[in-house]
Amino acid sequence: AQVVPRALLPVGAGDGAVPSPLLSQDEQLELLERLDFVVRNIVELRKEVEELRNSLQHLAVEIVGEVRTHLEETQRMTRRRKFAFSRDRSDSTGSSSIYFTATSGNTNTDDGESEGGYSTANAESDYDRESERESEGGEDDVSCDTVRTVRRDSLDLAPEDESPLLLDSSLEEGLGQLLEQADRLHSGDEQDKREGFQLLLNNKLAYAGQQEFLWRLARAHSDMWELTEDVDERKSYATGGKEELELALPKWDQSAECHQWFAILCGLVSEYESIPKRIQAGFVFKEHIDKAIALKPEDPQLYYLLGRWCYQVAHLGWLEKRTVSALFEVPPTATVQDALQNFLRVEELSPGFSKAGRVYIAKCYRDLGNTSAAVLWMDLASELPRNTKEDAESERELEEMRSVCEK
Repeated sequence: AQVVPRALLPVGAGDGAVPSPLLSQDEQLELLERLDFVVRNIVELRKEVEELRNSLQHLAVEIVGEVRTHLEETQRMTRRRKFAFSRDRSDSTGSSSIYFTATSGNTNTDDGESEGGYSTANAESDYDRESERESEGGEDDVSCDTVRTVRRDSLDLAPEDESPLLLDSSLEEGLGQLLEQADRLHSGDEQDKREGFQLLLNNKLAYAGQQEFLWRLARAHSDMWELTEDVDERKSYATGGKEELELALPKWDQSAECHQWFAILCGLVSEYESIPKRIQAGFVFKEHIDKAIALKPEDPQLYYLLGRWCYQVAHLGWLEKRTVSALFEVPPTATVQDALQNFLRVEELSPGFSKAGRVYIAKCYRDLGNTSAAVLWMDLASELPRNTKEDAESERELEEMRSVCEK
């Protein structure tokens, strides 16, 4: 005889009771909804497990690659130390390879003519050629170190006890006008933002050592990331902007804007990385936003960014939570209530700061079960214009939320 679950038997029935042949319509609907919920969760869990498996595979490949690279570099250095005296030639291919690495991104290891048609002025001795053949890729390490040194010099990263670079009066006046124009273009349309980015690039050689210039250049990279559709170009803009600030942050640790835009660009770069790196970047983001708020506590934009971070952490999926637990001994946490407090702080400092901010407030109240407050903030969000792509996306979310509330 077929075993019938006791849930299908009438309440209070004894051992000899006959099962009901059919469930009521309401019970069938409830059962179907529960089954659908279970199926959807199983499918989601399967996807997350697959994503975790792929992430672990990628992580293993990265670890193996880093170990192999380290071993190869150690072997190169061991071979180079076999020579008891150093080369004293001032026009080695190291200098030309540095040139091409810094300008075209291609390392020149050829002793003759380079890819760009550049040839060394003096012929090399047999020992020079033999040394370079022994070290092979060793010049790449020298080139990278030297490029980093040149980059630090261009940013004027002086020791802490030295005074910052001072501009003469004409350059200082020109910088003031340049910054004013860059801010105006940043607030304009797409064409203005593109023009502002090019303007800052054209003046980078003269003002790259100035704090107010550099964070605006990083901001312009973020503008270009937003305006560009091509994935490779977006990644390039995000990475370039992050690198502009990365070396300068130790010197300008008291600049709220530098911390703010470094955090934003870290977030943009992380979109093209694995789940573990995205999560690590998220907490780097939080660290620098906290520093920026400590330096500039009345800036609504900073609280909006912190609210976004809190909301995302509060809605981490199963896979992300497991990754966070693996990466951090004491994982940072945040709740929807934390996010709501930050978004309300934005409205307190600057009412109507953005459409996206008000939509997030509505989402927080919805998640907390306060439907009336959610509807109120949806109405307030509808009153604001669309100024950014984020506002346009928020408007689509707003329409979806309204359709759900009307059902």
